[in-house]
Formats: sequence, C-alpha cells, structure tokens
Amino acid sequence: MLNQPINHSPEHKTLRIPYNTLKAEFYRVLLSLGFEESKADACAGIFADNSRDGVASHGLNRFGVFVDYLKEGFITPNAEPALINSLGAIEQWDGNYAPGLLNARFSMDRAIALAKENGIGCVAIKNTNHWMRGGTYGWQAAEAGCVGICFTNTIANLPPWGGTQPRLGNNPLIISVPKQGGHVVLDMAISQFSFGKLWQYEAQNKPLPLPGGYDAEGNLTTDAAAIIATKRALPIGFWKGSGLSLVLDLLATILSGGSSTAAITQSGRKETGVSQVFIAIKADADQNETLINEIIAYTKTSETADGSEILYPGENMLRTREKNMAEGVLVDERIWEEVKGM
Repeated sequence: MLNQPINHSPEHKTLRIPYNTLKAEFYRVLLSLGFEESKADACAGIFADNSRDGVASHGLNRFGVFVDYLKEGFITPNAEPALINSLGAIEQWDGNYAPGLLNARFSMDRAIALAKENGIGCVAIKNTNHWMRGGTYGWQAAEAGCVGICFTNTIANLPPWGGTQPRLGNNPLIISVPKQGGHVVLDMAISQFSFGKLWQYEAQNKPLPLPGGYDAEGNLTTDAAAIIATKRALPIGFWKGSGLSLVLDLLATILSGGSSTAAITQSGRKETGVSQVFIAIKADADQNETLINEIIAYTKTSETADGSEILYPGENMLRTREKNMAEGVLVDERIWEEVKGM
C-alpha cells in the first residue's frame, strides 16, 4: 500500500476522457521526470489501463503518489532488474528499485518464458516497488495462455488476528486462468476491503456494504474513514486471512531473498523495497475450456437472494473496459486537472 492517493470529496465532478488522451498525459509527465521513452510509454499504458478497467485507485488516482515517490528517490526510473540466481524453472532477481509496474511485467514475462520451457516457471524478485493493480499481471499470464499466480508483501497495514497494531501486510494475491471470451482473474487483497476501496468509500462519504475493520472504540464498522484512522482493517476470513497474509509474506521473502513486511516497515522508507513472486503454469486451452465453462455455468445456476447476477472474477471488468473504451475513461475532474498541471 502506498500513501493515500489524492483525496476528493463527493461533490467533485467526474468526466470521461479518451483513453489515448489519458495515456498521453501520463507519458508526458513521466518523460519530464527523466524516464526513457519506452519505459514512460509502458508505465503510462499500465496506469491508463488500470483506470480504463475501473480501477482508478491504482490508475489516475494513484499517479500523483507515484510521482511523489519518484521525486523522493524511492523509485529509480530507468533501473533494470538483475538476475541473482537461476535454478531451472525458478529464478531470483533484484529489482534495483525500478518502477514496480515494469519490474512486475518483466517478472511475469520471465515466468511465462520458463513455463513454456518447463511447464511451470517461478520468478521471485526483491528490492522492487508497488506494482499498482496486481491483476494486470494475472491478465498478462492468461493472455499468454498460462495460469498465473502472483503475490506481494507490503508495509504493515493489517493487525494479526487478536492484535490491535498493524504487523502484517494486506499482501495482494492474484490467480488467473485463461478462458476464451474473458479470462478468470481473481485479484484480492488480504484485507476485507483493499485500501484503494477504503479511500474510494471515504472520498464518496459512503458506508461500506459490510464491516471492513474497527473504529477507535474497537467496534466493527462500515465507516471507511474510521478504519483508515485506526489502521485496523479486517482480514478476509478473520483468523484465516491473518494466517494467509503471514504465509504469503514468508513465501515472498524466502523465495526472493528480499525484505519482509517487518523489514519494509521498520526501514522507515515508506513502502519500497518489497518482495514479490510470479508463477506461470502452461495450460492446455483446448482441453481446459470445456471444464472451465462447466464449472462457471454450474456456479451461475445458483439462485440469488436479491436477484443480482452471479459473476466470475474478472467478468464485470470486461464490461467496464468495453464501456470506457467506447465512451471515454471515467475520471475525477479535480485529479485530472492536477495531473495535467504536473
């Protein structure tokens, strides 16, 4: 989790901006900050894609924080990852504090290449930075015809079950399965609501649909602002989510040889130098397609309590993407003007 993105109150207006205009603005700013053209274009594309797909918390709304990290020296714009160790289908890399988006894309590319050779590939990387929307790299694997699994540790922002102080990360986990007509992509934080979602509800002054953490009195609450203030987000599955966060941190740290959530937090350097793991598994599309469709079709036969539609992970995002490409990407006007002024 990076620092809180630019906040905006519910009276701020929204407008639609053509995708290419949004990307071009990101590209312009990144070039002015010393990025090589190819790296600026790649980063700008990922930020624009995230907003296009309805994840503005890791797109336009987070771009200003990314720029701040660049100016503070936490991100080295044109650094390249370096290979540390190769063990057949497993590789360890040093991210050298390059932009986390580019390190993540590179790492998943390497995992895919290893999977094509060996059936499975695993790349662990240390000394990297926030990857923004983790689902980006799940989609990357699925587009290459691979099952994708990736996860990252973070700064401490989640109390362990039974604790009141943050000692775990909300360590996002992504699992993707290639599927014709729209890949299945699970992209979730280990907190009940990601911090991006909490900031969104806080900005809109809306209650969460379900309790997402604790207030100052130790009561479960749907008040996003109260949860952000106490830093007591609720882990998914209560104690099970707490345990999952811990083992993801253990795996990311051990496999990469990098920093743990504890080390990242105690360094005092904000959330930088994180550890990440990218796994790709070669899939047989023809053999799997029937099985995947059977599973999804059966899941959708369930009756719903409120008449809502049952969607598989990633399904609704495709609709959002199509709408935003046709009508323009929905952005917060105030944030858009701030980026244009950078």
